Amino acid sequence: MSQRVLTTESGAPVADNQNSATAGVGGPLLIQDQQLLEKLARFNRERIPERVVHARGSGAYGHFTVTGDVTGFTHAGFLGEIGRRTEVFVRFSTVADSLGGADAVRDPRGFAVKFYTEEGNYDLVGNNTPVFFIKDPVKFPDFIHSQKRDPFTGRQEPDNVWDFWAHSPEATHQITWLMGDRGIPASYRHMDGFGSHTYQWTNDKGEAFFVKYHFKTDQGIRCLTSEQAAEIAGRDPDSHQTDLLQAIERGMHPSWTLYVQIMPATEAANHRFNPFDLTKVWPHRDYPLQRVGRLVLDRNPDNVFAEVEQAAFSPNNFVPGIGPSPDKMLQGRLFAYADAHRYRLGVNHTLLPVNAPKAVPGGANNYGRDGFMALNPQGRHARNYEPNSYDGPVETGRPLSAPLPVSGYTGNHEAPLHTKDDDFVQAGELYRLMSQAEKSRLIANIAGGLSQVSRNDVIEKNLAHFHAADPEYGKRVAEAVRALRED
Repeated sequence: MSQRVLTTESGAPVADNQNSATAGVGGPLLIQDQQLLEKLARFNRERIPERVVHARGSGAYGHFTVTGDVTGFTHAGFLGEIGRRTEVFVRFSTVADSLGGADAVRDPRGFAVKFYTEEGNYDLVGNNTPVFFIKDPVKFPDFIHSQKRDPFTGRQEPDNVWDFWAHSPEATHQITWLMGDRGIPASYRHMDGFGSHTYQWTNDKGEAFFVKYHFKTDQGIRCLTSEQAAEIAGRDPDSHQTDLLQAIERGMHPSWTLYVQIMPATEAANHRFNPFDLTKVWPHRDYPLQRVGRLVLDRNPDNVFAEVEQAAFSPNNFVPGIGPSPDKMLQGRLFAYADAHRYRLGVNHTLLPVNAPKAVPGGANNYGRDGFMALNPQGRHARNYEPNSYDGPVETGRPLSAPLPVSGYTGNHEAPLHTKDDDFVQAGELYRLMSQAEKSRLIANIAGGLSQVSRNDVIEKNLAHFHAADPEYGKRVAEAVRALRED
């Protein structure tokens, strides 16, 4: 029997379903990539009306205050001087489960910050882990499908979860994070947050830098074991929501200190590994943490649905001085998040109070019109085209960030290889940083899921990944899986 050919929605054969099309080998993504845009756009429309991912969340308002001088690296106004304060809204979330799931589960946590700056809203959309499972957005719908409820059984299936990971060796680093102690935070207050992606900063001289964001919790890290989490989830499925709400109501305002790692743009091409690979971290010995400011949450929303569920974050909401990098996953999210909100909330979601920019009285100045829930805040005789002769809003001609150099041919390229690119080195380093007790819990968590997989070849592929990360790591997982399967 011949192998069936993968096709687009229109029936055309797909040449490459593993690599997005880029402008040259290391360049940004191309809008002409039908497979990428079609997959992401269709994926965004699979659920009504909750979010496809990050459906279950909690949020709060607060402020961000600059405490470190970073004006040599970015001309972003809200970071322009020590002591400057900016209002924020933060949404925390689990990733894989639905709106009706429990908070205390083993899952990455979303960590999204909306800065209401004087130059427009800046959305920093990350997780509580500095890495992710995949490095190319064309694989994202497949990844989430493998983690979501199976269409036949209606539950998350270990066969699906581990089969996808077996075919994705780059996931080994994030799996080690997820299955370790930090896989289940005790609360949203007791976890770190990360921008995860690499972003670009530009200073007032036009010099470009690549940055990584780190929000370090001032409450300290606290986590739950699998057994503790199961007990809490059964007693109070809303445990993280309850904790955040009550802490703020009692005046125990949670806070995080923001640090960044900064890499001059000129160093990126020759770095020993790809600095735009979302499955890797930048070692602190190479690029030390530099303090930027402090994030404090001090006000609960008045209406969870209106403010938390309708909050819309998009990584392409930049402000002058901050922009994207060639990180493929980030490039895909620049389209996917905004498109998801246009579907889920409507094209006018930016008029909702929680999403509306505070920099412009009456909302954004543009020529968008009509659509669902149109408020039409423009004046009676306002023109809805540009350019015009009636004093309508005009372009500035000043780019938000520095241009990214590109070269080569368009096409579906794998990311360019650096001298020490590897899917397993950092996973092994993370494993070796753990104490013996932490390693034992990690092994037990992995074996608990992997031992339920029905196909031996899928188990063996995953074991090979852990062994490649560290021989002891692979050996201990194999022994634990074997013991569980023999019971």
